[in-house]
Amino acid sequence: MKITNLIDTLPKKAQVIAKFISIQESDKELAHIRFSQDTLVNWVPKAIFARSKADLADMSFLEFTESLLVYYGPKLLGENIFRKLYSKKLPPELQKKVSTPAEKLLQEKNSDKKELLPIKAAIALSALAIPLFEYSLNFIKNIFTMKLFKQADFNNIANLNKDKKEDEQIHKKVKASSIRHLKIAGGIFAGCLALSALLVSRGKNSKVLQSISEAVLAPGNKLFKNNVQKAASFNKYFGLDFSDNNGKLGLSRGQLTACVVAGFFGYTQAAKDRGKQNLQEVLYRYPLVGFYVITGSEMFEKGFKSILKRKDSYKDIIGDNLEVPKLFQLEEHAQKLAQTRGTSAEAEFKRLFKQKSTIVLVPLLFSIGFMGLFVAGMSRFFTKYRYNKEMGKGERGQEDKKARR
Repeated sequence: MKITNLIDTLPKKAQVIAKFISIQESDKELAHIRFSQDTLVNWVPKAIFARSKADLADMSFLEFTESLLVYYGPKLLGENIFRKLYSKKLPPELQKKVSTPAEKLLQEKNSDKKELLPIKAAIALSALAIPLFEYSLNFIKNIFTMKLFKQADFNNIANLNKDKKEDEQIHKKVKASSIRHLKIAGGIFAGCLALSALLVSRGKNSKVLQSISEAVLAPGNKLFKNNVQKAASFNKYFGLDFSDNNGKLGLSRGQLTACVVAGFFGYTQAAKDRGKQNLQEVLYRYPLVGFYVITGSEMFEKGFKSILKRKDSYKDIIGDNLEVPKLFQLEEHAQKLAQTRGTSAEAEFKRLFKQKSTIVLVPLLFSIGFMGLFVAGMSRFFTKYRYNKEMGKGERGQEDKKARR
């Protein structure tokens, strides 16, 4: 992205922030910056509060693999593999329209949607490999930790039990459960591939398959036929259609929801296999984090911008719909304001840049501070508290029994 002359007038520290914002707003670097942010928000706080080498390795394996999957999986599977595989028989002009949102195609009156919807649905179903792998990751992680550290009991992994004695039955339970659930995920994915093949081969001429395609891509249209607003909102969070990233397929909010939901079932079952404390820690942390990933971060950002917009000084940078200019648009915006007000473009730019930095960095710092450090620290604190309380009750219970005898 081109760095403007006015950016060059900023102090060196501000230019570092400008470079960060520039990369963040670049489509080419989006996956990289999201991966870096996710590592900063999720992995670093958990690494700080790691309770043992096994706990650190356990968590690191999961966090890095999840981030690679979510931020690089859609491009690899959706764009580079399944789009090329399923759309190769389409005319060249229709191949370019595969990234067009299903909602937009359904509004068109031409026949293109009859060819495109089944192809798009087939790509979306095949890309369910991403949430299915997210589900499977927790069981792979259990096997990984068990093989590498010879530990399957969460109380030992989290350094709660100082004796570190492993029960062979827990090892057998964890291994058997992990293999069983990996087979389930593989079977579901095989079914997705079979339905995808059917959609590609016969979807164009089948009303039933056309209806299935619409249900996969835009389920809100099926559920709320007479309410456009509700249909669009439901599609946003539950439709499996890819987003349109300048003609390429990108991870959508609906696919992110699928990852979070699949991850919840994988997390809870894999945690249950390793013990009560692991399950309770997941149930304490995951709903909050999952909600924040799906929509909470967006709500926070919108709320924060709404508060800033009430200040007169921010009305120049935050629009009526809470839109904020990209970094490369700030120079032109500053020059227009300078001409209108008789001020210097440099002064206006510095003011706008400071405001944009606040808009970008405060939500990020909130994610790191609250969703990262606070949630990670509190979840580990309460896990230890519950364990100690449970062990204390057990000891008192034994003493009471002896006293009664």
